[in-house]
Amino acid sequence: MNPRRWPALAVMLIAAYMDLLDTTIVTVALPSIQRDLGASDAALQWIAAGYTLAFALALITGGRLGDMYGRKRLFLIGVAGFTVASALSGLASGPGMLIAARIGQGAAAAIMIPQLLTVVQVGFREDERPKAFGLYGMVLALGGVSGPLLGGYLTEADLFGWEWRTIFLINIPVGVIAFAGSALLMTESRAQQRLRLDPVGMLLVTIALLALVYPLIQGRELGWPTWTFVAMGAAVPILAIFWAHERRRSRVDGSALIDPALFHERSVIAGLLVAFVFFASTSYFFVLTLHLQVGLHFSALETGLSFLPFAGGVIIGSGAAGQIVPRIGRAVVTVGALVEAASIITMIVVVSRYGDALSAWQLAPGLVGAGLGLALVSATLVTITLSGVPGNHAGSASGLVNTTLQLGSAVGIAVIGVIFFAALPTGHPLQPGDFVEASRQSLHLAAGLAALACPLSLLLPATRPTRGAETVRETVAR
Repeated sequence: MNPRRWPALAVMLIAAYMDLLDTTIVTVALPSIQRDLGASDAALQWIAAGYTLAFALALITGGRLGDMYGRKRLFLIGVAGFTVASALSGLASGPGMLIAARIGQGAAAAIMIPQLLTVVQVGFREDERPKAFGLYGMVLALGGVSGPLLGGYLTEADLFGWEWRTIFLINIPVGVIAFAGSALLMTESRAQQRLRLDPVGMLLVTIALLALVYPLIQGRELGWPTWTFVAMGAAVPILAIFWAHERRRSRVDGSALIDPALFHERSVIAGLLVAFVFFASTSYFFVLTLHLQVGLHFSALETGLSFLPFAGGVIIGSGAAGQIVPRIGRAVVTVGALVEAASIITMIVVVSRYGDALSAWQLAPGLVGAGLGLALVSATLVTITLSGVPGNHAGSASGLVNTTLQLGSAVGIAVIGVIFFAALPTGHPLQPGDFVEASRQSLHLAAGLAALACPLSLLLPATRPTRGAETVRETVAR
């Protein structure tokens, strides 16, 4: 066992924070990016969703590559790739380059993050793992909380005249430190059993999801030509082909990208369904950012500060979930989804009532509730979903759950963004009242998705998770 495992973990967590920060930091900078690069509305959606989609698609394969070729090696490749992609993001000369660089960031993160989780699983003693995973959880929360605030500050500060570019360029020195520290402190490890990649499965699922997401994002600007509907419809048979391929790979050599045996567990099927629907509803930050900055002319920093109540709700919910999950089980997910839906409805009421006089204080109650609901669901859902999974499938199952969360978020941005931009009038300069109606319509969908997660949560096993802590310790994104 590596005697330097704790310092190595500290350095790896720096890289993890860099990744987690970039999932949220870009949100408040979107209006500045649009003004500077002349990005279209669809380009803004791709800048936000491209990172998440690439991360989701490459996540399981990233973990398997580490098992095959060495976790230290893949972690260093991921950190280097993320740092280079961050530099390209900061130097982007147009929206196309920025979108490509953001996709590169997401793919690099999908190589990097699974290695951290696996290293904790295999490189720490059983009694040390809760503390190690707890530190990762703290970094996860810190990244989510500080992203909008730091993004707003850096954009507003306009350091060296770089404006929004600073949110990406700051990753360069952080990435260099993380790479050097990890190279020095980490030890190499890989899986003992012989594993194989599933490139055909990866290609099929990528094509299927792009066939769904690409038309959703581009269709409105193109006038919804026939091919957009054909492409979305084609996603279903492509996924069917993917599933048949996975079943065959599982029978032949056990190297399927997603093991079909996982779907024999009711908890997995129900958990993935709830995760996709619920996390699609959390894309309201995309709408609120544009409403506040473009519609009401909030600065980037003011927008970041406006989202701080959400962080308070997350902190409260995370603490409460640990106390009540053992007592009421799946009801925590139901209550969390209900709180989320009610909180989004509260935002709709406030946005409608106050119009162009809306203030951050008026949004605060809805944001606190949304953070609370998100924490209750996310802190509970993974544990319940994995509660019935055998230990030998824990890595694959947790990777599948994490992928579903990311896909839900990416699809949510695509669908909710379509509704938001379609509701904005054309032909005259936009007024604050125009954003009120667009936000109302798109937030109604977000609230509906959160509400739908309530009855879906009743499909989860009714039994209370008795080995949740152990399951969390086994959550390895492969």
